[in-house]
Amino acid sequence: MPRLSPTVAFAAVAATFVWFLAASSAPSPLYVVYQERFAFTESTLTAVFAVYVLALIGALLVAGSLSDHVGRRPVLLGAIALEIVSLVLFLAADRVGWLVAARVVQGVATGAATATLPATVVDLAVRGGRPARAGTVNGTAPLAGLALGALGCGLLVEYAPAPTRLVWVLLLAGLVLAAVLVALIPETIDRRPGALASLRPRAGVPARIRAGFLAIVPILLASWSLGGLYLSLGPSVVAEVLGVRSHLVGGLTVVALVGTGAVTAFALRRRVPARLLVPAAALLALGTVVTLAGVAAGLLVLAAAGTLTAGFGFGAASYATFGTLSSLAAPHERGEVFAATYTLAYLAFSVPAMVAGVAATAAGLRPTALTYGGVVAALAVVAVVLGHLVRPASTGEPVPAASCRG
Repeated sequence: MPRLSPTVAFAAVAATFVWFLAASSAPSPLYVVYQERFAFTESTLTAVFAVYVLALIGALLVAGSLSDHVGRRPVLLGAIALEIVSLVLFLAADRVGWLVAARVVQGVATGAATATLPATVVDLAVRGGRPARAGTVNGTAPLAGLALGALGCGLLVEYAPAPTRLVWVLLLAGLVLAAVLVALIPETIDRRPGALASLRPRAGVPARIRAGFLAIVPILLASWSLGGLYLSLGPSVVAEVLGVRSHLVGGLTVVALVGTGAVTAFALRRRVPARLLVPAAALLALGTVVTLAGVAAGLLVLAAAGTLTAGFGFGAASYATFGTLSSLAAPHERGEVFAATYTLAYLAFSVPAMVAGVAATAAGLRPTALTYGGVVAALAVVAVVLGHLVRPASTGEPVPAASCRG
């Protein structure tokens, strides 16, 4: 069977990456609709959100390094098949149990995909002679996908017929096309023994790059924790706290953070990733504080301004973290390294959101959002402080020895 050239294959994998994340964020504007139709509380809502992430983390721990052994293409095709099953379950959903089942299957699919897609992106970028593109795509594609899913679904819910059906049909069509394209990409990894052993649940990074990995942890935790707040409770906060009932605006709430982040990550593509860790954390802290002020005062404009500022930090953080990892990991380490990174990211994304869902039911959305945001701002400040203590060379930045901090 003829294979796509590395350049075309790179574009196909990048588009698949975006589409997977679009599918993962599409339910966010629909949560309010499902909540009204199926009559469940905020704690149930965040449980639906959380089972997805827990299934995703389980898939990362079990299958995260599988593609390092059996190849990228088989794992990606399996992930796409599972994602198609999840979208069919969404189409059939007529009660909250169906939503839970759909999100669990989707979590497994996305976990397998998010460990393998960024590794494939790096492989194809190196094979095509343009390795720098890998950091740009791995930093931009997840945010672009999250923004596309939230915005597209928000538009469909607000203006299109059958809002709980049409979005899944469109996503299904895109995934069928993705399956065809992925089947045609060249395999970038030679098969090697140990596939079954690799399925033992684990998370870790090779010893030689741990210093660089630890350097990105604080900003990774801060940025993904903020993302979890927006994707789980963001539209509900806009509707119930700020009094804006438009489903489109609910979707735009997510887009304001991750869409701005995607544009920012792309705009920074020629910068050295390690140098952006501190300014990204500072912007994230500032934007979160301004957003909290808007929520506390009930001012949508102020909250929106804060969200856009946090979005700049979110995008810079994404490019800084994934750009750094793209340059550090060797070919047969990439699946494992990205699996460990996404495991940590999604723990930050989900655990605080689950706690927030329970708290929102007991204490209300406003105090919950303010407390959650305060913790994120504090994490971002810690990231700023620790960023000044990180040795730049440990994150792959080519700096003179005299400028390295001990």
